[in-house]
Amino acid sequence: MAMQWYVIRVQSGREEKVRKGLEKRIAAAGAEEIINRVLVPTETVSEIKNGKKRVSKKKIFPGYIMVEMEATDDALYLIRETPGVGDFVGSHMRPTPMEPHEVSRLLGEMERQEEAPKLKIKFQKGESVKIKEGPFENFDGIVDEVYPEKGLVRVVVTIFSRPTPVELEYWMVESI
Repeated sequence: MAMQWYVIRVQSGREEKVRKGLEKRIAAAGAEEIINRVLVPTETVSEIKNGKKRVSKKKIFPGYIMVEMEATDDALYLIRETPGVGDFVGSHMRPTPMEPHEVSRLLGEMERQEEAPKLKIKFQKGESVKIKEGPFENFDGIVDEVYPEKGLVRVVVTIFSRPTPVELEYWMVESI
């Protein structure tokens, strides 16, 4: 059998703990030849809170981990008996392998995230916001558009009874 990627349901919020426990069980059983890699898909996200930039890891699929393995009975038993593991994604008690294009897209996305973290902008079009810095400080407005790749938010502010669009950095505004 060839190595393929499979998805496993695990307890949400305990993905890393389950991954570490599974890797210990694989090493103890000497099953490195049939279970190659265990991975928690994450992305790097940067955000500014209280004026400070924070970079953190965010799970792409909470409650799931990925395993590259040969789907032998020994491997399936070893994984299913690991504490915190629910079951494989698939049907009829046999796991369904991920498609190669899905795996390459996900692994490529994770590698790109290591290079440049993605901005976490939590504003949506139509949301009411207050500007907390800059020349329009303390003005209220409505989000017209969000530019996550640039880190900008276009806010419509009423000045002299006329709506005026203003582009601001995302950290210069806060939700009301």
